Amino acid sequence: MKPVVLLIGRLPSVIGDVARQLDHLPIQWLGAHDPDEVRRQLDAEPRIACAIMGAGLNDKIRGEMVGIIAARRPDICMHLKDRSSGPDGLVPFVERVVQHEILNRLETS
Repeated sequence: MKPVVLLIGRLPSVIGDVARQLDHLPIQWLGAHDPDEVRRQLDAEPRIACAIMGAGLNDKIRGEMVGIIAARRPDICMHLKDRSSGPDGLVPFVERVVQHEILNRLETS
């Protein structure tokens, strides 16, 4: 079974685009773009290995989503993308996190 990663971003199309660009990785991608969708994904999928949040959301919403994840699933590591790398930095950021946090660990276990 593939590890599951929850991608959180402002626009559903951006999340889908990231997943398409990284479809070569052995990951099952889930997406969410608002707090309600984050709740639904967390409740529906117990195998989420980590959550990666883009920088397009405002700080209040990002904070709310961090709180939701921490309260519902304290076992999930959260990774928040910086804003300085811009929208083009999202795919490389997600790829680095997944490679380091998930795939490298699978290779060594």
